[in-house]
Amino acid sequence: MARTSREIKRRMASISSTQQITRAMEMVAAAKLRKVQDKVAAARPYFERVAQSLAVVLRAAEQSGADLPVGAQQREGERHCLLVLSSDRGLAGGYNAHIIRRAEAFLREHPETEMVIVGRKARDYFRRRGITALAEYVGLGDEPTARQASDIAQVIMDFYLHGLFDKVTILYTQFINTVTQRVALREVLPLPKDVGEGGQAGSEAVYLFEPSAQAVLEGLIPLYLSSAVYQALIEAKTSEMAARMNAMSQATDNAEELLEELNRTFHRMRQAQITKEIAEIVGGADALQS
Repeated sequence: MARTSREIKRRMASISSTQQITRAMEMVAAAKLRKVQDKVAAARPYFERVAQSLAVVLRAAEQSGADLPVGAQQREGERHCLLVLSSDRGLAGGYNAHIIRRAEAFLREHPETEMVIVGRKARDYFRRRGITALAEYVGLGDEPTARQASDIAQVIMDFYLHGLFDKVTILYTQFINTVTQRVALREVLPLPKDVGEGGQAGSEAVYLFEPSAQAVLEGLIPLYLSSAVYQALIEAKTSEMAARMNAMSQATDNAEELLEELNRTFHRMRQAQITKEIAEIVGGADALQS
């Protein structure tokens, strides 16, 4: 009995230490979440404005009748490039599992798919299954920068211009709120037909394009791709922090429940031991009197 009580105490001490770690990780994730949330609020309207500007230039270029740049021309092929955004670290609940599961579904739907992978978790997962990627990026940090997004977009754009694939899609986790995150697919190349929709209603201004709408469009497409990658990186990182905060909060609560259960078990065992000892003392006294 004494040995069992010691085992329970030892287990309670271990769970208590783990609870302190999960609580600290929850607080760290919450602090990082507050920082990247501000970037999400700034990145969304920026991307929407870039998309609206691109739509204006695209309409002007189509009306001029001139040939459109490569990124604006629709391609008939089914060769895809999938940019997968995962995390470098785990302990984030089902965050990475959802991304990887959706990536595998995309590969089944589109067998002719090349991947560009961001994050150690997705990279290691597909490496273990013998699936190689065109490019891999790890260690981008907790606050992705526009420079990092530009580098990734430039690599994808170069591959696209050289005809390695016909379509580019970004797979990331969209941040809804601290409780809800949703896996999303965004087609970026060739330019979607609904690009820039949802802007402000009303009459449209008249623009003059120098040297031409085609030239402006050719320079704007890489900016659009970079801004799409940057927003997806920010959304994914914010979702990761929210998922980690929720996972650590749940782990802390579970540890608290387990401690309470072990504490009740310990006291019941202790009470049973005391009752047994009292019964033995009473029994011994009765035996002496008789």
